Amino acid sequence: MRSPIATTLLDSIRTRRARAGVIGLGYVGLPLAVELSRAGFTTTGIDLDSEKVRAINAGRSYIDDVPSRHVSELRAANRLRASTNFDVVAQLDTLNICVPTPLRKTKDPDLSFIVAATEAVAMRLHPGMLIVLESTTYPGTTDELVLPILQSTGLKAGSDFFLAFSPERIDPGNQKFQTRNVPKVVGGVSSDCTQLATALYEGAIETVVPVSSPRVAEMVKLLENTFRAVNIGLINEIALMCDRLGIDVWEVVRAAATKPFGFMPFHPGPGLGGHCIPVDPFYLSWKARQSGFEARFIELAGAVNSAMPHHVLSLIADALNTLQLSVNGSRVLVAGVSYKRDVDDIRESPALDLLGLLQARGADLAYSDPHVPHLSGAMWPSGSDLTSVDLEAVAPGTYDCVVIVTEHSKFDYEQIQRIGKTVVDTRNAIKNPGAHVMRLGAPRTSRSAASELAPVAV
Repeated sequence: MRSPIATTLLDSIRTRRARAGVIGLGYVGLPLAVELSRAGFTTTGIDLDSEKVRAINAGRSYIDDVPSRHVSELRAANRLRASTNFDVVAQLDTLNICVPTPLRKTKDPDLSFIVAATEAVAMRLHPGMLIVLESTTYPGTTDELVLPILQSTGLKAGSDFFLAFSPERIDPGNQKFQTRNVPKVVGGVSSDCTQLATALYEGAIETVVPVSSPRVAEMVKLLENTFRAVNIGLINEIALMCDRLGIDVWEVVRAAATKPFGFMPFHPGPGLGGHCIPVDPFYLSWKARQSGFEARFIELAGAVNSAMPHHVLSLIADALNTLQLSVNGSRVLVAGVSYKRDVDDIRESPALDLLGLLQARGADLAYSDPHVPHLSGAMWPSGSDLTSVDLEAVAPGTYDCVVIVTEHSKFDYEQIQRIGKTVVDTRNAIKNPGAHVMRLGAPRTSRSAASELAPVAV
């Protein structure tokens, strides 16, 4: 290493004497803070949400992927604590920034959280400090935005302090791949920066993958999620095509997946959700436009995916038509409002868009989700506060239509078929569907058959 300060910090990291910090204690920050603590670093989490801070300091986790016993054990060992006060940054040697990066309504990146966090760090920056940005963003953010703010202090990156980017790769609810065993990509603004960030992660993560620059690391994250978004857009368009052709897209995907090379199965659905896949491609296309490049392929996939809630609305209308009912005034229950199976995260969930569309059409709405007991009206368009319905307590035929948006394992799909006079299954969750079940991307049931076999309200 060229810098004496870097050499000292590297030794401190490798011997676990370095004091680690994490800004942002959500789905990314808390698991990282826990892994750093379990690796032997004394770690301080920083978040403006006092409820999160109180929970951690009380030894409790508020994230399903982080067991409370891990937090409790680390608190008892005095290796993990949390604070709402950014002044603790001055006491730290390493700092990971894991704050949200949402999109504005115009689909432009909102970097206000990164700017606020970086400015707070700059006020307390000291020589011999490593800062790693993990928030998903466009290529160039670390160099063009974070670096100038930190260097405005008079300290120089690569010699006085050290800066790198390492994209988060969290997959909430994934039982196989979690923070510790998902490879970590790292790109620093200098070779010393990369080496120091690599050393920090090697203490807590099984595999670290250094790359040549922060821009490469930033682009890695966007490529990963744009790859998924584009392929989901493709299979959603194939599903729409199969709907017109009377072909079952789910059967097509199953058969195509038997090919042992050159094919990776993706599945259609009601739209994209979560903190990454619906957002990241827009970061990439926005940055491309700044360079005079039009990312038409990516934006087309985004348009297809964004339109899926509207397609589901049309399926609901068709299902209700088999009962000679309109959406207006019909009792409709949305089964699953989180963005993916068996998690409680509702960020960007297509269910929220669908609820807004149904509300606008005059439906009498309800929802059920074992992971989301209450849904604030502020979370969905023109919404009102709702409480999850216990499906086991619902009588047969209570709802004119039940729409399966998220295929939670806790759902009783036989019960769902009983309580809905019609059912729209957007996830192919029902394995033995009755004639009153309409599946996204599958041949429509005849109107007469659905009318004859639909449950009757009691």
